[in-house]
Amino acid sequence: MSEENRTTEDWERRVAAAWGDIDAYGEDRAEEFRELIGKLAAELPADSPVAPFERACAYDSTGHSDKAVPLYQEALARGLTGYRRRRTVIQLSSSLRNLGRAEEGIALLTPELDAEHDELDDAVRATLALCLADAGRAREGVGLAVGALARHLPRYQRSMANYGRELAEPAEPGRPA
Repeated sequence: MSEENRTTEDWERRVAAAWGDIDAYGEDRAEEFRELIGKLAAELPADSPVAPFERACAYDSTGHSDKAVPLYQEALARGLTGYRRRRTVIQLSSSLRNLGRAEEGIALLTPELDAEHDELDDAVRATLALCLADAGRAREGVGLAVGALARHLPRYQRSMANYGRELAEPAEPGRPA
């Protein structure tokens, strides 16, 4: 194993350990937690897309969506890829919703419905459902949520998936939203 891989693995372990301890910080020590993540992010190369992602997560997780949004956008602009990119889209959309910008969240998340499937699929649907509800499209949001839930049910998967698809269709004129 190369020295670079060992360094990367060590950094990932330390970041994971910091996130594993977030609840120990509580609201009264949130700034201390953000500083810890900031120090870890500062160890990365100056142009790293992971650094603004981690900083955004720290702000977001401590109740500062307003400060997280530009950092998530920076991470995407720097070319964040893979699993962290998808997490960024979900988390950015949620933060935008929190700031009253649900339509922007919908625009970011909708293409993720057709992306390569992974364990974040349900998080995409849940966050999109919340954005849709905030944008006055609750019927579609419920449809997405029911459809996502359907595959986890011990029975009625087919029926619930069909109901979810029906509800998720955009409302037609004259049909309740």
